This record gives sequence, structure tokens and C-alpha cells, in this order.
Amino acid sequence: MRYLLVVTLLWAFSFSLIGEYLAGQVDSYFAVLSRVLIAGLLFLPLTRWRGVPGGFVRGMLLIGALQFGITYVCLYLSFSVLTVPEVLLFTILTPLHVTLIEDAFNRRFNPWALLAALVAVAGAAIIRYDQVSADFFLGFCLLQLANATFAAGQVFYKHLLLRYPSPAPQYQRFGYFYLGALLVVLPAFVLLGNPARLPSTPLQWGVLAWLGVVASGIGLYWWNKGASLVDGGTLAVMNNALVPAGLLVNLLLWNRDADLLRLALGGAVIAASLLLTGLGAAPREQKVMG
Repeated sequence: MRYLLVVTLLWAFSFSLIGEYLAGQVDSYFAVLSRVLIAGLLFLPLTRWRGVPGGFVRGMLLIGALQFGITYVCLYLSFSVLTVPEVLLFTILTPLHVTLIEDAFNRRFNPWALLAALVAVAGAAIIRYDQVSADFFLGFCLLQLANATFAAGQVFYKHLLLRYPSPAPQYQRFGYFYLGALLVVLPAFVLLGNPARLPSTPLQWGVLAWLGVVASGIGLYWWNKGASLVDGGTLAVMNNALVPAGLLVNLLLWNRDADLLRLALGGAVIAASLLLTGLGAAPREQKVMG
């Protein structure tokens, strides 16, 4: 849980940094490519290249392509048609993707996890903005694709570790994740990117460096590690904790007009949904112990 909480705080700044300093100024495909390359440089020197099962390598390539490659391309493109608060608001369906994919893997229906995710969605929905852009549907569709691939990557990673256990630390096998992302992002930039819209100021390069090292390097690794240590319901709820955290950072640092009462109420409901996850886990643990 602590890994997820720390990364939530880190990523709360990322949305505003992208929206304020990169969106509409720096080519979206290049911005994602730079994050992949910088984060990959952190982990590739630590990666074990021998003795790793082929199935694990292929699984990590797929996870990286989904959770980093497709997710972040869609996310950055959405910033060109949506504001930061709108982007945050439209991510509230991520928990449902996490819960449904997790239950599909386990071939079961967990009403407590689903209820916790629904309550978390309701909490985030309390934080709403009355005015949306004319490109509402385009942005919404982009973010739902991003939500689905991000959720799938988290769930797949957890199950991949269970299928291919190893005494080696997770970071020694995480470099394949960034290679998988590169397989998506590099062709996307070559085919669709605009080289004329590369970063033009030290501030933009600094933002990309921070996003690459902290948000994409440390952040994605810790998030996936944390995801592998919690149940699906808790993971779904923590995905939605990004919404109030990101809105709060955006309000405090960039003076966005937000309803503080709704922000507080929504955050409280999301926090309360964690209790539902605990209630669902307790009966299962007792049954196993009995």
C-alpha cells in the first residue's frame, strides 16, 4: 500500500506539469518517447538478460506496450482537447477496468471489490466541472482507452509475477517493461510525430526529465510493485485516489477554479471505499484460515 500512496503523490503533480508546460507546446509523441527513453536508461543497466523465462519476457513486453506505450500516448493526446481537471475527472472509470479484469483472471465475481470500485467512482464523480470542452467525446474516448490499458497492465503484471516467481528483486526484471513501451512509442513518433514541435525551453526539458526519472521510472516501477502486493479491490480504489490528489495540486499551484467542498466530499468517499475492500477481504481470509 505504501508504494501506491507515494506514487499517488508523485503522479498528482504530473497531470498539471503536462497540462501547463507540455500540452499544445511539445509534440505528444515525442513527450512520451522521451519519458520511455529516460526511464528505460534507469532500469536497463540493472536488468538481468540471462536466465529469464521467455514467457516472462514476452509478458513484460506486452505489459509495457499496454500500460506505458498505449496508455501514455492516449493520455498526452487527450490533453490537447481537454483541461487538466477534465482529464482527471475522466479517469474515474479506471477502477472498474481494474476490478473487471482482475475478476476475469480469477474467474470469479467479487461483489465487495466491485462495490468498492463503484463507491470510489461515485466519490470522484462528486468532484465535477460544469463546463466541458467541445471535444468532450474525443477526449473521453481517448482516456477510456488509456484507462483500460493502464488497468490491464497492472493486473497482468501481478499475475505474471505469480506465474514466474523469482528470488531476484523485481527491478532486475523490470527493464523489459520499457522495451515493450518503446515498441509502441517509437513507431508512433516516427509515423505521427511532429519534429518541429520539440521542447524549446530549459523548463520544458526539465519537466520531461522529471517525468522520465521520477514519474515514469521510479513511479511506474513502484506502482506495479505495489499493485502486486494488494488485492484487486484495493488496487482499484488507489487508482481513483489520483483524482482528488491531482485536482488538489492543480488548485494549489496553478490556481484552478475548483469547488473545495466537492473536492473534500469526493476524497472522503474514496477513502471510505477502502473500508469496503477490507470488509470483502476479511470473510475470505477467515474462510482460508478455517
